[in-house]
Amino acid sequence: MDTKITPVTNPTWGLTTEEYGDVSKGFSIKNDIMGKDVYNDSDENIGTIEDLLVTRDKAITYAIIGVGGFLGIGRHDVAIAVHQLRITGSQIILPGATEDTLKNMPAFEYDEYR
Repeated sequence: MDTKITPVTNPTWGLTTEEYGDVSKGFSIKNDIMGKDVYNDSDENIGTIEDLLVTRDKAITYAIIGVGGFLGIGRHDVAIAVHQLRITGSQIILPGATEDTLKNMPAFEYDEYR
């Protein structure tokens, strides 16, 4: 049995030329957000973006910010709603926060039964 494979010319899983233009205007999680320092509106470094949580409906909802510690040891992770963060130029800002207010928040821990 000889099966002919026909190339897909309009895949539903790809992007259109117009969509590529929209995508290129966004942020790269890897290059622009992950591992970046977080500052408050007084330009104080208050933590680092350690992770972003994506819901099953494809929305990025929370940023996990690591506060304090050294090389990950003694770090206190907290979950912050992404809508509270501001990106200005190359800086990520959490207005009104301080390192102490983040340290006093409940620690975020991943659910081992996801």
